[in-house]
Amino acid sequence: MTSHPEDRYSNQVIGLAIKVHKTLGPGLLESAYEECFAYELAKNELPFGRQVPLAMQYEEVRLDCAYRADFVVDNQLLIELKSVDRLMPIHDAQILTYLRLSGCRVGLLMNFNQEVLRSGLKRFVL
Repeated sequence: MTSHPEDRYSNQVIGLAIKVHKTLGPGLLESAYEECFAYELAKNELPFGRQVPLAMQYEEVRLDCAYRADFVVDNQLLIELKSVDRLMPIHDAQILTYLRLSGCRVGLLMNFNQEVLRSGLKRFVL
């Protein structure tokens, strides 16, 4: 992975996600992973928002809370968690849309329903 100034948190965040995954294993609901991941982010004193509202504009119509990103770390790194059999192209499209709406340049898509978390990890850069 090429390093960008915007993703200085990526390695630390991935390490925390791996810790959560190794402790819990696959097969749980996304909400369980989200709660434990938030705990790890807070414990490690990373500045983050959870369920961050993402506004969108369509012509003169503004939707202030059209979508919610699972996590945004320091207004730089967007993180979407999943617990699905496999990641699909729609999940890629979702995180790319969230990146555009949030103004973040770097995003991580993490599928916790894998034997090894790295198999369900994707990094996106705009």
